[in-house]
Order: sequence, then structure tokens, then C-alpha cells
Amino acid sequence: MGKPELRGRDVLRSAVRGRRRSVALGVLLGACHQGGEAIVPVLIGLAIDRGVVEGDAAGLMMWLGVLAVVYVGLSFSFRYGALAGERASVTAAHLLRVALVERVLAPEGGAEEGRLPGELANIATEDAKRVGAVTMALIVGAGAAVGLVVGAVVLLRVSVSLGLLVLLGTPLLLWLGHLLSKPLERRSETEQECAARASGVAADLVAGLRVLKGIGAEPAATARYRGISRDSLSATLRAARAEAWQNGVVTLLTGAFIAVVALVGGRLAARGDIGIGELVSCVALALFLIGPLSEFSWVNAELAQGRASAARIAAVLGTRPAVSTPPTRTPDAAAQPIAAEGRLRLRDLSYGPLEAVDIDIETGETVGVVAANPADASALLHCLGRRTDPERGAVELDGRALTELDLAQARGVILVAEHDADLFEGTLLDNVAAAAPAGGQRSVDPGAAMAASGTDEVARSLPDGTGTAVTARGRSLSGGQRQRVALARALAADAPVLVLHEPSTAVDAVTEMRMAAGIKELRRGRTTVLVTNSPALLAVTDRVVLLREGRVAAAGDHGHLVGTHADYRTAVLA
Repeated sequence: MGKPELRGRDVLRSAVRGRRRSVALGVLLGACHQGGEAIVPVLIGLAIDRGVVEGDAAGLMMWLGVLAVVYVGLSFSFRYGALAGERASVTAAHLLRVALVERVLAPEGGAEEGRLPGELANIATEDAKRVGAVTMALIVGAGAAVGLVVGAVVLLRVSVSLGLLVLLGTPLLLWLGHLLSKPLERRSETEQECAARASGVAADLVAGLRVLKGIGAEPAATARYRGISRDSLSATLRAARAEAWQNGVVTLLTGAFIAVVALVGGRLAARGDIGIGELVSCVALALFLIGPLSEFSWVNAELAQGRASAARIAAVLGTRPAVSTPPTRTPDAAAQPIAAEGRLRLRDLSYGPLEAVDIDIETGETVGVVAANPADASALLHCLGRRTDPERGAVELDGRALTELDLAQARGVILVAEHDADLFEGTLLDNVAAAAPAGGQRSVDPGAAMAASGTDEVARSLPDGTGTAVTARGRSLSGGQRQRVALARALAADAPVLVLHEPSTAVDAVTEMRMAAGIKELRRGRTTVLVTNSPALLAVTDRVVLLREGRVAAAGDHGHLVGTHADYRTAVLA
């Protein structure tokens, strides 16, 4: 994986390489602009020598004309150089955002582990923007360097001592500026981490606002966010103080350096070593040097913040995948669905709390899985949905381990529909038909899926029926309505193997019995796994497996287990 600093530098390099032409154009135009700015004092000095000292009117007009042409060039170079730099900055940030989104949404997962959605959003926006700004900083820095070089060459032609002073003093000043940027880099990284954490917690609290109100936990949630927000504010203020301190000290050093240059030039003019025009050029160049040196201070600050943000981006991009991905012959091969009978086998499966679980499910069977501990159910769903790889053993589909299949192919055959699945913004019918297969040997009509899940009742209660608009995450619907729509969507997908996790926890008993009968009928001939403790759903299964303490504790008919197995009775009837 390498060191985090190296990964951060890789991110910075890729950001610059992504817009190489724009950066090169910006550097060229920036160099022309700063070089022209450095020449202006020389032209003014020549005009003074010809027109004032020598009284040559024609020479004065000539140099003023040259000066006008230079100013026109300065205008165009600045305008188009800034445009090229801004384009490079914005495009680099966009490319990083795309890379981050692709990594977060990658089938193998892993990038979201341990990070709140709001934190990932902050990295994809603010951190990407700061890294993108590094391209502009490089353009500005290159132009400033050219301005300093041209200024030093001019001063060397006027006076060797002045030129050497600039050539030797500027690197020292830059080195001091780099040292002063180190505290800012550290505090900027902390600032972004705290801001991302605050954004993540805010998004988390907003998503669960209805639940918080229901249990009266608003004060605790408010206090939690207030504390995290206060930490973020403190980190921001510390970073701002570090930036202000760096800028202040660099400005002080820059001012002292310019004063020394002007003082040496004045002494040379007083001794008669340089003329009046040359003195004016030297003083103007000394004032001009404030610009490039100030820009170097800004560049140092941008690079410090960019390095900190690049390290955070690299941490996401470099996250290890949650599941292994077998090599695929061609991209088209991975995209092709595979024919599956739907025979499922868990062989010596061990992951988290699960320990040596063995379950055989034949094609077309409807099997219930009852977990005395919710952690067992969660671990089982992770393995069946290939959100993780087992620590030991395997999940086999038609005799092949899931780890041998392409992720898209495996998930195209085994659909895991968790009970807290979100709905999408759109109409009710759009949500149900979202996962329906485009073609194939068999397709479930969305209307049949809605009838089997009880969603037809939901549609009848809405003003526009199936055309009623559903807000993001289905918040315009009640909990029971959302659950029925999510079940209809899972049924309409018509996967060879469907795993349903507690699909009826938010509905009444009558609706639950109707849903159970609908699932049984619509999934006839298809393999279905019901991970639930609901007696109504378990009653329609062909058989039930009880998981207790991570192991298979019992298996058999639901009615028989209720009558003979105390642990099973406690799990489903308590």
C-alpha cells in the first residue's frame, strides 16, 4: 500500500497529469505575464533616460509605444492564463470526485467502512476542490519564479551585487516559507477531518430525525452535534490562525527583503554607479518583487492544504476491497448474466458470529432462517450478498463458490433485500419497476409484484395511485408503506435466488399474512430465503433453520419446531 505521504503525492500528481495541457498553457501564459511585468520597470527606466535625462522626444515616444504593446500582451496573457488555470483546477477536482464516487460505488466495496456518508461527501467536495486548486498554485508559482528570474537578470545587468542579492535571498525566503507552512498543513488536515465528521453526523441525524422525535431523543442528538460542531469550529480557527501567522511572518520577511534591495540600489545611485533611469528601474523592480514573493506565500499555503486533502483522498482511494474479485477474461464477459438453477449451499461457513454453518437449499425451495441473535442474521446477509468474504468455508451457487464468480454476476443471481432498503425519488411505479429485468426467460409483472406485497393497497390510498411521486428515501410514505413498496421492488426483480430480511416488521398482522401468501405464490419455482422471526412468514416456508450462538441449532417444519423446540418457540413467539 505504501506510506500515506506517498499516496498523497500520487493523488497530487494524477490531478496535475489529468489536465496536463491546460496546466502547460497556464504555465506558459503565466510565465509570459510575470516576465512582462518584470520588464515594465526596465522600459519605464529607459523612457526616463531617453526622454528626461537625454531629452530625446522620439526615443521617449518609441519606448512608450513599446510599453503600450507590453501592457496589451499582459492583459491577454493574464486573462487566458487565469482561464487555463481555472479550467485545470476545476477539471482536476471533477476527475478526483469521479474517481472517489467510482471507488465508493465499486462492487467490491470497502471504501465506506468506518466513514459516514456525510464524511465521504465532504472528501469528494471540499478535499477534491483543495487538491484541484494545487494546479492553479503550480501555474501561479511557475509564473512567479519566471518573474523573479527576469527581475534578477535585469538587476544583474544593472548591478552584480543587486542581482546576487535577489538570486541568493529568494531561495532562502522560499525555504523559510516552506517551513512555516508545515503547521498549517497539519492543522488543515485536522480541520478537514473535523468538518467531515460534523457533516457526517449532521447527515446521519437528519436521516433519523423521525426516529429521534419518536423516542424524544432530540436534546441528546442536539447536544451531540453541538459538541462535534464546536470541535470543528475550534479546528477551523486553529487552521485559520496558522494560516494568518504564516502569511504575517512571510509578509514581514518579504517586506524586509524588498527594503534591503531598495536600500542597496539607493546607495549605488548615490555613489553614481547607476543612473537615474536605472535607479527608477531598480526601485520599481524591488516593488514588483513583492508580488511574486507574496504569490509564493499563497502557493505554499495552497500546497500545504492540498497535501493534507490529498492524503485524505488517497486514504479512500487506497482502501482495501471488502471482497475479492476474480480476474475476468473481458469486461463483456463480466456483464453477461449467467444461467442459474438457484441451488444454494452454505458449507462450513464462518464469519463474525457465524461458526461452521452448513445449510443446503434446493432449487425452488422457500426456506426460513431464524436467528436468535440479530448479529447472526446480519453476518449471514453480508455473506449471501457478497458484501464480505467468509473467514472460512464458502457460499456455493449451483456447486460453485460465490468467490469464483464475478460480483455483478453473483449479485444478479442472488438478490439480498434488507428490511431497511431505501426508496428512490420518482413515482411509486418507477420504484417497483426499477429492478425489473429488461428481458430473459421469465419476468414478473410489476402489477403482480405489487399485489403480492400489498403495495396495491398503498397505491389505492395515494392521490395519483401508482403515479404518485415518492420523495427521496420514500419519506413521503409511512414505514409500512415503504416496506411494502421495497418488497414489491424485490419481487419484481425476479432473481433466481431472493433473500428477504424481515420484510414485514412495519405492517399489521392481516397485511403480513397476505404478504406471506403473495411471496409464496409469486416465488413458486424460485429459490427464496426468508431471514425472519415472523411466524406468519415462516408458516409458508418449506422448512426452517434456527441459528443460535452462530451455529445451526435446529431444522425442520415451522409447526413442528414450535411444538418441540423451546429455543425456536422463544425466538419466534416471544
